[in-house]
Amino acid sequence: MAKKKCVAQYNEECSMLRNRRGQMNTGEQSPVSTHHESTQEDDRLSEGDSQSLNGTSAQHDQGIYSPNNEAQSTAFFLLVVLLSFSTRLYKIMEPPHVCWDETHFGKMGSYYINRTFFFDVHPPLGKMLIGLAGYMTGYDGTYPFLKPGDRYEHHNYWGMRGFCASLGSCLPPFAYLTVLELSQSPTAALITAAVLAFDTGCITISQYILLDPILMFFIMGAVLSMVKFNRQRYRPFSTPWWFWLVLTGVNLSGALGVKFVGLFVILLVGMNTAWDLWSLLGDLHLSLIDFGKHVLSRVFGLILLPLFLYVTIFAVHFVVLNKSGPGDGFFSSAFQSRLIGNNLHNASMPEYLAYGSIITVKNLRIAGGYLHSHWHLYPEGVGAKQQQVTAYLHKDYNNMWLVHRSNDSDEPDLVRHGDIIQLEHKETTRNLHSHLHEAPLTKKHFQVTGYGINGTGDPNDLWQVEVCGGRKGDLVKVLRSKVRFLHRATGCVLYSSGKTLPKWGWEQVEITCSPYLKETPNSQWNIEDHINTKLPNISLSVLKPHFLEILLESHIVMIRGNSGLKPKDNEMNSKPWHWPINYQGLRFSGVNETEYRVYLLGNPVIWWLNLVSLGLYVVMVAVASLALRRGVQLDKRRIEHCRVLMEGGGLLLLGWLLHYVPFYTMGRILYYHHYFPAMLFSSMLTGKVVPPYLLRCAIRLPSRSRVHLIYICFSLCLSKPCSFYMFHPLSYGMRGPLAHDPDSTMAGLKWMDSWEF
Repeated sequence: MAKKKCVAQYNEECSMLRNRRGQMNTGEQSPVSTHHESTQEDDRLSEGDSQSLNGTSAQHDQGIYSPNNEAQSTAFFLLVVLLSFSTRLYKIMEPPHVCWDETHFGKMGSYYINRTFFFDVHPPLGKMLIGLAGYMTGYDGTYPFLKPGDRYEHHNYWGMRGFCASLGSCLPPFAYLTVLELSQSPTAALITAAVLAFDTGCITISQYILLDPILMFFIMGAVLSMVKFNRQRYRPFSTPWWFWLVLTGVNLSGALGVKFVGLFVILLVGMNTAWDLWSLLGDLHLSLIDFGKHVLSRVFGLILLPLFLYVTIFAVHFVVLNKSGPGDGFFSSAFQSRLIGNNLHNASMPEYLAYGSIITVKNLRIAGGYLHSHWHLYPEGVGAKQQQVTAYLHKDYNNMWLVHRSNDSDEPDLVRHGDIIQLEHKETTRNLHSHLHEAPLTKKHFQVTGYGINGTGDPNDLWQVEVCGGRKGDLVKVLRSKVRFLHRATGCVLYSSGKTLPKWGWEQVEITCSPYLKETPNSQWNIEDHINTKLPNISLSVLKPHFLEILLESHIVMIRGNSGLKPKDNEMNSKPWHWPINYQGLRFSGVNETEYRVYLLGNPVIWWLNLVSLGLYVVMVAVASLALRRGVQLDKRRIEHCRVLMEGGGLLLLGWLLHYVPFYTMGRILYYHHYFPAMLFSSMLTGKVVPPYLLRCAIRLPSRSRVHLIYICFSLCLSKPCSFYMFHPLSYGMRGPLAHDPDSTMAGLKWMDSWEF
């Protein structure tokens, strides 16, 4: 009988699905096309169960879970918007000086206004928007943003801060709408929005000129658009269906265009899309042609469109930043030739390298640097105590070298493949030198130093020039020839390891002599600057690269720059396990009693509630899955709640994992603020877990226990504004004694010794 009943139910569902599709094809509105109406049917079917509850609980359930309660949902949403914007725009001008990373991103906004080229490890969209916001609000791009604590004085900075705060203010409303779609519970959505609206960490990170609020805006926009698109599954290829699909793609390109961690939300959307397509493939009522249309539409909306917009961001970036600036040295000579004001832009110089020339030598490894030396010596215990030779990423007078040969001559003889030369450092007059001492960091390589004086040294100063792919007698072309320098005494080759030296090496790049002679960009060089008044000059305009070349090069430079952000000696950094427990914050401004102090730290009540909710969610899903697997008799309403819990909650848990776990594999320096995108997902999961109806979906509880759970949830909700009131000085600024002093406004609130406010 049970089997026949299941077959009959399956046939009925198939019939309803066919009717629904038929109505959609004829333009009629399906009576079961929305989750709202299916939930109404479940409510009618579970009416007997609802009557078993006491009056208070029944009224509570109806108020929270009625999907058609549009007035309540709208009122809640307006409250969230008001609360979010008021908490983030309050005291937006305080403190009136540079705070933390404003020194970087405010300066980069100025570069866009001045059209000055710079280098950053992140894609350009966030800085472009900051610069645009400053320009539109009257900022002239003249403030230097030298260091934290410098006062803005008369400079107009409110527009850039206000722009970031406005995008940060959108996070609670976006979270509200996302959870409302996933749970159809205004209460669950309101709890989520309250978690984000009253979190001191989210407030602080939204109020300053930073990339984080811009990144989180696009991440939340992508998640909301994806959830809205999922809700249109029964209206394929309709206008709303296309709108949310395209908007998802736009937000994905925006997230990746701000920071590379936008790849995590792309992965989340990709996994959701793959599951969606897998489900469609299993629908036998859908023809393969229609399935192909679904695949192609998603390829367009979620791959091709975001890729086009992402490339467009860089096209605008390169057009706007057309003047030479501090980022030139990170890029190749050909790249620099397109920048107005660079010495290679529309320049002319001798075409072939000659003896007696003054040159700069640039490594062909992206961000490999210029061959460089200075008066400082290697310290004791680091090879021979001779003059340091490094690679430097910026143009500098100490990058200049003189090309010599053993027998001096006034004739400007040209350097050829196979010639033996000496390179004398122009500033210090010491020769480029190597010997059998091990290199400072790459122990299997030999040390490179500056040795001798006024060009006088020893046989360890001799280097053989090799043109890559050349033959004996071939001339060395400036900029265009790939050259290697082989050390005559040891047989090694001049090499830029890409490793950053300690402070004694001024954190410049290590130069070694590699005994491994395989041709790699690390061992290949080109002659960039070439000064010789005895030779005729040629124009270098032919060197300008095309767009795809500079796009590829810029990405290689950014990726290598990102991976090179290693912790420095005695530098404060945090570990991923610190973040969920709110172990340690970040000083945004001020360190003593007299200074205006702002401290980035999450509201501890909220963060610890999020942590508990993550564990509670896993337990609830396990209990619900076990109950369904064992055939526990549950009414349709509870079964629907379990489905919402596992599907919607599972999506949020996956989002949290994708935005948090990868940081354990990263070798770069990490900071507390890297956790905030993951915190958005844990906060939304808290909104889905806390409401008591989801607790009852996993296990039956007596009515009295349900009422107790309601009271507990009410207390937790009330704790958010209360804890926000206690900790709000972290976001809005503190003066006076520090927290350990009984007279401090924060006395008694330093609950962990690692907090530094």
